[in-house]
Amino acid sequence: MSKSLRNLLMAAALPVLGACAGTPETTAPVADPLKGTQWQLVDIQYMDDTVLKPDAAGKYALRFGSDGSVSIKADCNMLGGNYTYTSPSGLEFGPLRSTMAFCGEKSLYNRFTKDMPFVRSFVIKDGNLHLALMADGGIYQFSRLP
Repeated sequence: MSKSLRNLLMAAALPVLGACAGTPETTAPVADPLKGTQWQLVDIQYMDDTVLKPDAAGKYALRFGSDGSVSIKADCNMLGGNYTYTSPSGLEFGPLRSTMAFCGEKSLYNRFTKDMPFVRSFVIKDGNLHLALMADGGIYQFSRLP
């Protein structure tokens, strides 16, 4: 292709490319639906059909701060750090710091610390929050706290 033909095609394409570029209405960031919400664990469902439930209500909870922070109550321990929301349903937790008390043999604390780095997405359905682990590893289901 000659240089003049290439330049002519580029000149013709520029207005089209400009028209396809996002406008403020189409590129405005989507509000984070998790910001400022609190949830308590209902159950954990793994792909091998294992279902784990907390032994008492309120022992496992998530709180998403308005500043991108997350606080996790995991039995007798607290975890904290930051999270990243990506529209429309992406979710990742950054490094989480944790207290290290021993909560007992039946505690789900170890599951939380093992699984939270593998959360990649979420959905809010029927008032519940479902966190999905990567590679179809499992689903954490939470109900909303007031």
